[in-house]
Amino acid sequence: QVQLVESGGGLVQAGASLRLSCGFSGGTFSYYNMGWFRQAPGKERDIVAAIAWDSRSTYYKDSVKGRFTISRDNAKNTMYLQMNSLKPEDTAVYSCAADRFPERDVTTRTGDYDYWGQGTQVTVSS
Repeated sequence: QVQLVESGGGLVQAGASLRLSCGFSGGTFSYYNMGWFRQAPGKERDIVAAIAWDSRSTYYKDSVKGRFTISRDNAKNTMYLQMNSLKPEDTAVYSCAADRFPERDVTTRTGDYDYWGQGTQVTVSS
């Protein structure tokens, strides 16, 4: 059974940086496209970024373009989200997810992802 575990969240001031990690186990990491999602209080879960199994294709939500970078290391079974210039509106629970159909393009739809981590809290103070 695939398991995903996020780490790296925390409380930071606006303008700071954080790097989130998503550890993958229970399968072959390179068989999955991956995504980072976030959910703020009172809001729906939303895609932040996604990356193809071979890193050749990525997607970013408009509001994080130029500030966040998604990457993966298939040898380490780990995906990352480097978050720079953090803003209070980035405050949310961040979750990673795995899509078991790598033959399709990276997807932004929550329902296309088959496995989810438990999430890590990111809080940005002003």
